[in-house]
Amino acid sequence: MSEFSPLRRKILLGGAATAGLSLFPSFSFASQFAETPRKLALSNLHTGEELKTEYFNGRQYQSAELHKLNHLCRDFRRNESIEMDKRLFDQLSAIQNVIGCDTQVQIISGYRSPATNEMLRGKSHGGVAKKSLHMLGKAMDFRLEGVPLTEVRKAALSLKAGGVGYYPGSNFVHIDTGRVRFW
Repeated sequence: MSEFSPLRRKILLGGAATAGLSLFPSFSFASQFAETPRKLALSNLHTGEELKTEYFNGRQYQSAELHKLNHLCRDFRRNESIEMDKRLFDQLSAIQNVIGCDTQVQIISGYRSPATNEMLRGKSHGGVAKKSLHMLGKAMDFRLEGVPLTEVRKAALSLKAGGVGYYPGSNFVHIDTGRVRFW
C-alpha cells in the first residue's frame, strides 16, 4: 500500500477542488468576491432615474437597497416591479470587476410583465423570447457607460454565470441567471 506525499496530496486535492468548481460555475462565480462590499451606480434609460447603492455590505444583502434596485428595474410601461434575482446585480458587479471599471450601468430592460413581453414580441422579429427570463426578474439588458460593448460581452462570458446575449445593433448586452449559454 503506497502513501501519497504531502505535496502530492495537496496537488490531487487542489485538482479535485478545481474540477468540482468547474461543475458548479455559479458557485465558483459567487465565491470570487463573497465577502466584498458590492456597490453599483445605475440609470434607467427609459425613466431617467439614477441610483447609487451598496446593496451588499460584505456580510449580507441590504433589503432596502434591493428594494430600490427592484423599483429601478421595473417594467416602466406598466409601472410594475418584481423581486429581481440579486445574482444579476452580482453579475454586474463582477463584470465591472473583470473590466476594472465602476462606470454607470445603463439599464435598457430589467423586469418585463407578461403583457409587455407579449407586446414586444409582436413588434419584434424573433428578438423577444416567449418565455423570457425578464418576466421572472432573472434577466437584464444593459451597457456600461463609456465601455466598448465587446469588452462588456467578453467579461460577462468569462464569468460563466448564466446566459449572455450580444446585441451590437441595439447597443446592449443581455445577462441572465439561467443556464450558461451565449448567442
